[in-house]
Amino acid sequence: MKIAIMGAGAVGCYYGGMLARAGHEVVLIGRQGHVDAIRRHGLLLDTRSFREHVAVAADTDAAAVRGAEIILCCVKSTDTQQAARAMAPHLAADARVLSLQNGVDNAERLQAELPQRVAPAVVYVASEMAGPGHVRHHGRGELVVGPATLTDEQTRQFVAAGIPIVVSDNVAGALWAKLVLNCAWNALSAITQTPYGKLWQSAEVQAVMRDAVAECLAVAAAEGVTLPDDAWTAIVRIAETMPGQLSSTAQDLARQKCSEIDHLNGYVVRRGEAHGIATPVNRTLHALVKVLESGFAA
Repeated sequence: MKIAIMGAGAVGCYYGGMLARAGHEVVLIGRQGHVDAIRRHGLLLDTRSFREHVAVAADTDAAAVRGAEIILCCVKSTDTQQAARAMAPHLAADARVLSLQNGVDNAERLQAELPQRVAPAVVYVASEMAGPGHVRHHGRGELVVGPATLTDEQTRQFVAAGIPIVVSDNVAGALWAKLVLNCAWNALSAITQTPYGKLWQSAEVQAVMRDAVAECLAVAAAEGVTLPDDAWTAIVRIAETMPGQLSSTAQDLARQKCSEIDHLNGYVVRRGEAHGIATPVNRTLHALVKVLESGFAA
């Protein structure tokens, strides 16, 4: 398969690296520093089971998507519209575009700019960029997709590359379940710069998380979304399986970069307002992260 990764950050580099390692033609589209390092040495794919340099093409220009049959869009939610417009002139008419992004509405925002079919994929992976061209994998790596998102052969190729694919008839519910996870963990980890395991040791933090989750579930119900029954179990699992991990929002703030908080807790606040549902905990978490971001360059 020929695959383009639009947004070669921690998520994009992990999935792109795994697919390239399996022999697929992959191009990573990202920032100059990462591209330069990858061109010189390959992508350093540093996982829990192996550490190796993977030969993979890299570019800074969205035109590199040309000819790809699958495009994994992994840019920050704040860059979705810009990325779609940059890719649009270069996409094959039959290309499959998958949104591997936080938040619940990025596929819709991509679809508004692109004639190609766009589908959401729910991402469960813990990874970080440890340096230019160096992605470090901390755990998991599965994707949840709808029944017609990939062909049977493409699904087999992803699985063979070490990327588990879960096919679901309720991707909207899975997207919201991931949003609930992010709303519970991301801002708290970012504000305190504390990994999940240590946060979980605080009963007070757990109480705040329960309140944030309850607000999310109320908004989801008003949106007509059916979530799995194990929302809290999934939150507990994060603490148990990734105790040393900082949230992506925490990593952004540590690098003095603006985060996706407007598309996480901020999204719940906005949809709550639309339905007349109070979301004071999510509003507070959103506001505190925005204060911390206020001194950063956009």
